[in-house]
Amino acid sequence: SPVDLAWPWGDALPVLETVRPGARIVNLETAITARGQAALGKDVHYRMNPANIGCLTAARPLACTLANNHVLDFGPLALTDTVAALAGAGIRYVGAGRDVHQAAQPVAIPLAGGHRVLVFAAGTRSSGIPSDWAATPLRAGIHLLPDLSRGTAADVAAQVRRAKRPGDVVVFSVHWGSNWGYAISDEQVRFAHYLVDHGVDIVHGHSSHHPRPIEIHHNRLILYGCGDFINDYEGIEGYEQYRGDLRLMYFPTLHPATGRLLRLSIVALQARRMRLQRTSRQDTMWLRSMLDRISRPFRTRVDVTDRRTLVAVAE
Repeated sequence: SPVDLAWPWGDALPVLETVRPGARIVNLETAITARGQAALGKDVHYRMNPANIGCLTAARPLACTLANNHVLDFGPLALTDTVAALAGAGIRYVGAGRDVHQAAQPVAIPLAGGHRVLVFAAGTRSSGIPSDWAATPLRAGIHLLPDLSRGTAADVAAQVRRAKRPGDVVVFSVHWGSNWGYAISDEQVRFAHYLVDHGVDIVHGHSSHHPRPIEIHHNRLILYGCGDFINDYEGIEGYEQYRGDLRLMYFPTLHPATGRLLRLSIVALQARRMRLQRTSRQDTMWLRSMLDRISRPFRTRVDVTDRRTLVAVAE
Protein backbone atom coordinates (compact mmCIF):
# COMPACT_ATOMS: atom_id res chain seq x y z
CA SER A 1 0.00 0.00 0.00
CA PRO A 2 1.21 3.60 -0.45
CA VAL A 3 3.68 4.92 2.11
CA ASP A 4 5.31 8.29 2.59
CA LEU A 5 8.72 9.08 1.12
CA ALA A 6 10.46 8.75 4.49
CA TRP A 7 9.32 5.12 4.86
CA PRO A 8 12.66 3.42 3.96
CA TRP A 9 14.54 5.30 6.71
CA GLY A 10 12.18 4.18 9.45
CA ASP A 11 13.86 4.17 12.87
CA ALA A 12 17.02 5.73 11.44
CA LEU A 13 15.39 9.16 11.44
CA PRO A 14 14.87 9.38 15.22
CA VAL A 15 18.49 8.30 15.64
CA LEU A 16 19.65 11.15 13.42
CA GLU A 17 17.52 13.61 15.36
CA THR A 18 19.07 12.39 18.62
CA VAL A 19 22.70 12.28 17.48
CA ARG A 20 22.51 15.34 15.20
CA PRO A 21 25.76 14.66 13.29
CA GLY A 22 27.56 17.68 11.90
CA ALA A 23 27.92 16.08 8.49
CA ARG A 24 25.68 13.42 6.95
CA ILE A 25 27.43 11.58 4.11
CA VAL A 26 26.08 8.68 2.04
CA ASN A 27 27.19 6.67 -0.96
CA LEU A 28 24.35 6.95 -3.47
CA GLU A 29 24.50 3.81 -5.58
CA THR A 30 21.85 4.56 -8.18
CA ALA A 31 21.04 6.94 -11.00
CA ILE A 32 18.25 9.45 -10.42
CA THR A 33 16.60 9.59 -13.82
CA ALA A 34 13.68 8.57 -15.99
CA ARG A 35 15.83 8.57 -19.13
CA GLY A 36 18.66 6.63 -20.70
CA GLN A 37 19.41 3.14 -21.94
CA ALA A 38 20.57 0.30 -19.72
CA ALA A 39 24.36 -0.07 -19.94
CA LEU A 40 25.49 -3.08 -21.93
CA GLY A 41 27.50 -5.81 -20.24
CA LYS A 42 25.91 -5.40 -16.81
CA ASP A 43 23.42 -7.75 -15.20
CA VAL A 44 21.93 -5.29 -12.70
CA HIS A 45 20.86 -1.71 -13.36
CA TYR A 46 19.58 0.78 -10.77
CA ARG A 47 17.65 3.99 -11.15
CA MET A 48 15.26 6.06 -9.07
CA ASN A 49 12.65 8.34 -10.57
CA PRO A 50 13.47 12.02 -9.86
CA ALA A 51 9.95 12.38 -8.45
CA ASN A 52 11.10 10.20 -5.55
CA ILE A 53 13.97 12.47 -4.51
CA GLY A 54 12.15 12.89 -1.21
CA CYS A 55 13.22 9.34 -0.32
CA LEU A 56 16.75 10.74 -0.12
CA THR A 57 16.13 14.20 1.30
CA ALA A 58 14.08 12.74 4.17
CA ALA A 59 17.38 12.10 6.00
CA ARG A 60 18.89 15.46 4.97
CA PRO A 61 22.28 14.23 3.71
CA LEU A 62 24.76 17.00 3.02
CA ALA A 63 26.87 15.07 0.51
CA CYS A 64 26.46 12.04 -1.74
CA THR A 65 29.41 10.16 -3.18
CA LEU A 66 28.81 8.97 -6.75
CA ALA A 67 32.03 7.13 -7.64
CA ASN A 68 30.49 3.66 -7.77
CA ASN A 69 29.42 0.94 -10.19
CA HIS A 70 25.75 1.93 -10.61
CA VAL A 71 25.55 5.71 -11.02
CA LEU A 72 26.07 5.35 -14.80
CA ASP A 73 23.81 2.31 -15.24
CA PHE A 74 21.66 4.32 -17.65
CA GLY A 75 24.40 6.27 -19.36
CA PRO A 76 25.68 9.87 -19.48
CA LEU A 77 22.20 11.40 -19.73
CA ALA A 78 21.27 9.67 -16.50
CA LEU A 79 24.39 11.08 -14.81
CA THR A 80 23.36 14.56 -15.95
CA ASP A 81 19.90 14.00 -14.47
CA THR A 82 21.37 12.63 -11.24
CA VAL A 83 23.59 15.61 -10.49
CA ALA A 84 20.78 17.99 -11.48
CA ALA A 85 18.37 16.25 -9.10
CA LEU A 86 20.88 16.41 -6.26
CA ALA A 87 21.67 20.06 -6.93
CA GLY A 88 17.97 20.87 -7.02
CA ALA A 89 17.55 19.20 -3.65
CA GLY A 90 20.46 21.12 -2.14
CA ILE A 91 22.70 18.04 -1.81
CA ARG A 92 26.38 18.28 -2.72
CA TYR A 93 27.83 15.48 -4.82
CA VAL A 94 31.38 14.24 -5.20
CA GLY A 95 33.20 11.61 -7.23
CA ALA A 96 31.55 12.32 -10.59
CA GLY A 97 31.41 15.25 -12.98
CA ARG A 98 31.57 16.68 -16.45
CA ASP A 99 35.31 15.89 -16.70
CA VAL A 100 38.07 14.28 -14.64
CA HIS A 101 38.97 17.55 -12.92
CA GLN A 102 35.47 18.06 -11.55
CA ALA A 103 35.05 14.37 -10.68
CA ALA A 104 38.21 14.41 -8.54
CA GLN A 105 37.40 17.62 -6.68
CA PRO A 106 36.31 17.40 -3.03
CA VAL A 107 33.25 19.02 -1.55
CA ALA A 108 33.57 21.10 1.60
CA ILE A 109 30.93 20.84 4.32
CA PRO A 110 31.13 23.78 6.76
CA LEU A 111 31.04 23.06 10.48
CA ALA A 112 30.73 25.24 13.55
CA GLY A 113 33.80 27.19 14.57
CA GLY A 114 35.06 27.65 11.03
CA HIS A 115 35.96 23.98 10.58
CA ARG A 116 35.15 21.96 7.44
CA VAL A 117 34.70 18.35 6.41
CA LEU A 118 36.39 17.79 3.05
CA VAL A 119 34.96 14.78 1.22
CA PHE A 120 36.89 13.13 -1.62
CA ALA A 121 35.44 10.17 -3.53
CA ALA A 122 36.82 7.58 -5.94
CA GLY A 123 36.12 4.07 -7.14
CA THR A 124 38.17 1.08 -8.23
CA ARG A 125 37.65 -1.58 -10.89
CA SER A 126 37.54 -4.25 -8.18
CA SER A 127 34.01 -3.06 -7.31
CA GLY A 128 32.77 -3.73 -10.84
CA ILE A 129 33.13 -0.22 -12.29
CA PRO A 130 33.61 -0.46 -16.08
CA SER A 131 36.80 1.16 -17.33
CA ASP A 132 34.94 3.38 -19.79
CA TRP A 133 33.00 5.03 -16.94
CA ALA A 134 36.13 6.91 -15.92
CA ALA A 135 35.94 10.65 -16.36
CA THR A 136 38.58 12.07 -18.72
CA PRO A 137 39.55 15.62 -19.70
CA LEU A 138 36.94 15.40 -22.46
CA ARG A 139 34.33 13.01 -21.04
CA ALA A 140 31.94 13.04 -18.11
CA GLY A 141 32.16 10.15 -15.70
CA ILE A 142 33.38 9.15 -12.29
CA HIS A 143 36.69 9.47 -10.47
CA LEU A 144 38.15 6.02 -11.16
CA LEU A 145 41.51 5.15 -9.60
CA PRO A 146 43.93 3.35 -11.94
CA ASP A 147 45.02 1.04 -9.11
CA LEU A 148 45.80 1.01 -5.39
CA SER A 149 49.54 1.40 -5.79
CA ARG A 150 51.75 3.59 -3.63
CA GLY A 151 52.02 6.02 -6.54
CA THR A 152 48.23 6.39 -6.74
CA ALA A 153 48.02 6.82 -2.97
CA ALA A 154 50.71 9.51 -3.18
CA ASP A 155 48.71 11.33 -5.88
CA VAL A 156 45.60 11.28 -3.65
CA ALA A 157 47.63 12.49 -0.67
CA ALA A 158 49.05 15.35 -2.72
CA GLN A 159 45.54 16.44 -3.69
CA VAL A 160 44.51 16.29 -0.03
CA ARG A 161 47.45 18.47 0.98
CA ARG A 162 46.52 21.10 -1.61
CA ALA A 163 42.92 21.30 -0.37
CA LYS A 164 43.26 20.79 3.39
CA ARG A 165 43.39 23.77 5.74
CA PRO A 166 44.16 23.75 9.47
CA GLY A 167 41.09 22.50 11.31
CA ASP A 168 39.71 20.54 8.35
CA VAL A 169 38.63 16.90 8.62
CA VAL A 170 39.25 14.86 5.46
CA VAL A 171 37.08 11.90 4.45
CA PHE A 172 38.21 9.75 1.54
CA SER A 173 35.23 7.71 0.33
CA VAL A 174 36.18 4.73 -1.84
CA HIS A 175 34.09 2.10 -3.64
CA TRP A 176 36.23 -1.03 -3.73
CA GLY A 177 36.22 -4.78 -3.44
CA SER A 178 33.67 -7.52 -3.98
CA ASN A 179 30.06 -7.72 -2.82
CA TRP A 180 30.43 -10.56 -0.34
CA GLY A 181 33.04 -11.88 2.08
CA TYR A 182 35.15 -10.46 4.90
CA ALA A 183 38.61 -10.62 3.31
CA ILE A 184 40.54 -7.37 2.88
CA SER A 185 43.39 -7.39 0.36
CA ASP A 186 46.89 -6.34 1.34
CA GLU A 187 46.78 -3.57 -1.25
CA GLN A 188 43.62 -2.12 0.32
CA VAL A 189 45.32 -2.09 3.73
CA ARG A 190 48.50 -0.48 2.38
CA PHE A 191 46.49 2.12 0.44
CA ALA A 192 44.34 3.03 3.45
CA HIS A 193 47.35 3.22 5.77
CA TYR A 194 49.20 5.50 3.36
CA LEU A 195 46.24 7.86 3.17
CA VAL A 196 45.75 8.17 6.92
CA ASP A 197 49.50 8.63 7.36
CA HIS A 198 49.40 11.52 4.87
CA GLY A 199 46.45 13.70 5.81
CA VAL A 200 43.24 11.65 5.50
CA ASP A 201 41.24 11.36 8.74
CA ILE A 202 38.60 8.80 7.72
CA VAL A 203 38.68 6.17 4.96
CA HIS A 204 35.04 5.47 4.13
CA GLY A 205 35.01 2.18 2.24
CA HIS A 206 31.98 0.59 0.61
CA SER A 207 30.84 -1.92 -2.04
CA SER A 208 30.18 -5.04 0.03
CA HIS A 209 26.53 -5.69 0.88
CA HIS A 210 27.42 -6.30 4.52
CA PRO A 211 29.93 -4.75 6.96
CA ARG A 212 33.63 -5.52 6.74
CA PRO A 213 36.46 -4.95 9.27
CA ILE A 214 37.03 -1.71 11.15
CA GLU A 215 40.54 -0.46 11.86
CA ILE A 216 41.80 2.42 13.98
CA HIS A 217 45.24 3.16 12.56
CA HIS A 218 47.34 5.88 14.21
CA ASN A 219 44.14 7.29 15.77
CA ARG A 220 42.46 7.49 12.37
CA LEU A 221 39.36 5.55 11.32
CA ILE A 222 39.34 3.05 8.44
CA LEU A 223 36.00 1.50 7.51
CA TYR A 224 36.93 -1.17 4.98
CA GLY A 225 33.31 -1.81 4.10
CA CYS A 226 30.26 -0.14 5.64
CA GLY A 227 27.71 -2.49 4.11
CA ASP A 228 24.43 -1.49 2.52
CA PHE A 229 21.97 0.73 4.36
CA ILE A 230 18.83 1.07 2.22
CA ASN A 231 18.12 -1.28 -0.69
CA ASP A 232 15.49 -3.68 -2.01
CA TYR A 233 17.47 -6.90 -1.50
CA GLU A 234 15.06 -8.66 0.85
CA GLY A 235 14.47 -12.21 -0.29
CA ILE A 236 17.74 -12.67 -2.19
CA GLU A 237 19.03 -16.13 -1.38
CA GLY A 238 22.47 -17.66 -1.15
CA TYR A 239 24.24 -15.28 1.23
CA GLU A 240 22.21 -15.66 4.41
CA GLN A 241 25.38 -16.26 6.46
CA TYR A 242 26.28 -12.57 6.11
CA ARG A 243 22.97 -11.32 7.55
CA GLY A 244 22.59 -8.64 4.90
CA ASP A 245 19.33 -7.56 6.57
CA LEU A 246 21.34 -6.01 9.41
CA ARG A 247 22.44 -2.45 8.71
CA LEU A 248 24.76 -0.03 10.50
CA MET A 249 24.93 3.75 11.03
CA TYR A 250 28.46 4.99 11.76
CA PHE A 251 28.92 8.04 14.01
CA PRO A 252 32.61 8.92 14.44
CA THR A 253 33.50 11.80 16.75
CA LEU A 254 36.78 13.51 15.85
CA HIS A 255 38.95 16.06 17.58
CA PRO A 256 38.07 19.35 15.84
CA ALA A 257 41.67 20.54 15.60
CA THR A 258 43.61 17.35 14.87
CA GLY A 259 41.12 14.98 13.24
CA ARG A 260 42.05 12.29 15.76
CA LEU A 261 39.27 9.77 16.38
CA LEU A 262 37.78 10.25 19.83
CA ARG A 263 34.92 7.77 19.60
CA LEU A 264 33.10 5.59 17.09
CA SER A 265 29.50 4.72 17.91
CA ILE A 266 27.65 2.33 15.62
CA VAL A 267 23.87 2.01 15.67
CA ALA A 268 22.42 -1.29 14.49
CA LEU A 269 19.17 -1.54 12.51
CA GLN A 270 17.35 -4.23 10.57
CA ALA A 271 15.65 -3.91 7.17
CA ARG A 272 12.16 -5.40 7.06
CA ARG A 273 9.48 -4.60 4.50
CA MET A 274 11.98 -2.16 2.95
CA ARG A 275 12.08 -0.16 6.17
CA LEU A 276 14.80 0.20 8.81
CA GLN A 277 13.70 -0.96 12.26
CA ARG A 278 15.28 -1.52 15.65
CA THR A 279 17.29 -4.69 16.06
CA SER A 280 16.66 -7.29 18.69
CA ARG A 281 19.22 -7.72 21.45
CA GLN A 282 20.15 -11.04 19.86
CA ASP A 283 20.85 -9.47 16.46
CA THR A 284 22.87 -6.65 18.04
CA MET A 285 25.01 -9.22 19.83
CA TRP A 286 25.46 -11.17 16.58
CA LEU A 287 26.73 -8.00 14.91
CA ARG A 288 29.03 -7.24 17.82
CA SER A 289 30.50 -10.77 17.74
CA MET A 290 30.99 -10.70 13.97
CA LEU A 291 32.54 -7.22 13.83
CA ASP A 292 34.79 -7.95 16.78
CA ARG A 293 35.99 -11.20 15.22
CA ILE A 294 36.83 -9.74 11.81
CA SER A 295 38.31 -6.51 13.24
CA ARG A 296 40.62 -8.12 15.83
CA PRO A 297 43.30 -8.85 13.19
CA PHE A 298 43.35 -5.06 12.68
CA ARG A 299 43.88 -4.49 16.41
CA THR A 300 40.39 -3.10 16.88
CA ARG A 301 37.84 -4.31 19.42
CA VAL A 302 34.06 -3.94 19.14
CA ASP A 303 31.90 -3.82 22.26
CA VAL A 304 28.20 -3.29 22.90
CA THR A 305 26.87 -0.41 25.01
CA ASP A 306 23.13 -1.00 24.86
CA ARG A 307 20.47 -2.92 22.95
CA ARG A 308 21.47 -1.60 19.55
CA THR A 309 24.62 0.51 19.94
CA LEU A 310 28.19 -0.70 19.40
CA VAL A 311 31.50 1.04 19.98
CA ALA A 312 34.85 0.33 18.32
CA VAL A 313 38.12 0.96 20.14
CA ALA A 314 41.77 0.37 19.33
CA GLU A 315 43.42 -2.45 21.27
